[in-house]
Formats: sequence, structure tokens, C-alpha cells
Amino acid sequence: MARGRATQVVAAKEWATDGALVVGAQGREGQGAVTGSLPGKLIKPAPLPAPASDIFVAGAAARWPASRIAAVEALWGSGFTMPGGGPEALRLAKPLGLSSSVTLMLVGGGLGGPAASISTGLGAWVSSFEADRQLMSVATMRQPGLDPKGRITVAGWDREAPRFRSRSANSAMSLEALRGAKAGPLLEGIAGALRPQGHIVLTELVSDVAPDEKDREFAAWCRLEGRLPELPRADEVTKTLQRLGFDVRVVEDMSDRHITQTLGGWREAVKAMAAGPRPATHTAAAFVTEAELWLLRIRLMRRLGVRLMRWHAIGAA
Repeated sequence: MARGRATQVVAAKEWATDGALVVGAQGREGQGAVTGSLPGKLIKPAPLPAPASDIFVAGAAARWPASRIAAVEALWGSGFTMPGGGPEALRLAKPLGLSSSVTLMLVGGGLGGPAASISTGLGAWVSSFEADRQLMSVATMRQPGLDPKGRITVAGWDREAPRFRSRSANSAMSLEALRGAKAGPLLEGIAGALRPQGHIVLTELVSDVAPDEKDREFAAWCRLEGRLPELPRADEVTKTLQRLGFDVRVVEDMSDRHITQTLGGWREAVKAMAAGPRPATHTAAAFVTEAELWLLRIRLMRRLGVRLMRWHAIGAA
């Protein structure tokens, strides 16, 4: 990637703030894409545990090097890989009625930010599960500093064969945890882990019409997100919850809110880019990759009808 005042970004004209083009990714430069620029002075990365290289699984593809973690935390907040940060985690948890007498099962815990925000803000005990071994390793290493009261545990889980301890939680949250896996096995696993009348809040990307895997933007987005191409239909998720005995109280399309949060995070980052020293090349490259990923997500929502949905359901007595 070229050095200098501007870092070239392959972009479509989706949004711009303060004269800086930030979003929209269609392909690599030279492949018919429109180009824009992202200022070279990027936001100061959030502090990371050191040495970061020690947390990665030996031999695994490093989808989450320290430079990428710094970029996403600068965008979404310390411990978060998704827009909205702590306030959004607390908003999603609000219907669950959490307190210091409640145990929450959190699937898709990422870097640990959601569990820390919920435990600190609501007092709940949180069992955080993350399928990505790199993210789980980071969350495990950070957990003692984020959880002085010892109310959070961090563990892995298998998307292909989810297994959780039976009747171990009062409530559950699943935050975009599928990433192309089938919804049925995860929901069955969560149902088995909940105590009677347990609540569940689930967020997931859906599409009522399966995108063409040969669609260049969709394929590029799957590659950048490291996910399988399958997206469930919203009605499939609802029917699965009902089959498992849940009373589905809320089915909400969060797409507009999600896009607003995404654009807002980037706008704030752009405002902060004027401050601080010029970043190292690998840090600048991480921001460019994240811009590509999130712009593709927004384009797929607008062009192919991909939606981010929220469900709130209550289990049987």
C-alpha cells in the first residue's frame, strides 16, 4: 500500500465526512472500481495486551492480528468488534431483566467487551462463548482486568456441534454468532442450556432470498468476514424458536439502526484522524480492510436485502 498523506481506498460513493471519502468497496484498484482516499493520519489505536503474537493459535490464519484489533476497537470501542459498543450491548440486554442474581449465557462474545459491559452495567454473571479461537484467546487474557469481581467466564464453542451445560443460565444472548452455520443446532443448544422460562435475545443477519455466491460483492464480503455464504431466512429462525417451545415476543428489523451506527463510528473515526502520529503501514492497512468490509455489508443490505434482525423470546415453564 502506498505511503504518504493519503492511503488509497477502493470505494464507491456511499458516504463522506469532512471531505474524506471513507466507504464503499467494490474491488481492488485497477478492476473497475472507483477510488477515493482515506487520510493517512488514523485514529490512535486502543491499547492492546502485549505481546499480542502470543495469543494467536499456532498455525492458524491470523484473521485478528494486533493491527486489526486496534482498528476495530478504535471504531467500535474497547473489546468490541461490532458497531454500537457498550451502549448497544446494554440496550439489547435490557429486556432480559438482568441483575446480580441472574446468569447470562452470551454467545458471540468476541473480544470480551459485551460481557464486561453487561456484567459491570447490570451486575449479571456472564458466561461468554466465542467460536473464533483467536478472539477467545484475547478475551481470556483480558478477562481478569475487565472483571475484577470475577463474574465473567470465557470459553469456546463449536458452530457445527454446539454443546452447552444443561440448564446453566437464566437468560441468553446470541450476537451474530452463526456466521454461515445452521441456526437450528445453535438454538437447540441454547434452549437446552436455559432454565425454565428463560429469555433469549438473538441478533442475526438474514436474507429472504439467498444471495448468489458468484456475486462479486457478496463473495468479497464473505471472504473479508471469514464466514460461510449461507444466510438464514427470518421466518426460519422464528419457526425454529417456536418449535423449541419459545414464545416469540419481538421480531425487529435493526438494519437502519445498524447502518446508522456503522456510519457514525466511521464519522467519529474520521474526525479523530487528524490527531496523533502517522500510523505504521500495517495499522493503516487494517483500517482500509475494515472500511472495505463494512462498506460491503452496507451495500449488501441496500442492494440484496440482507437484514440484521433481533428476536426476543421466552421459554416454556
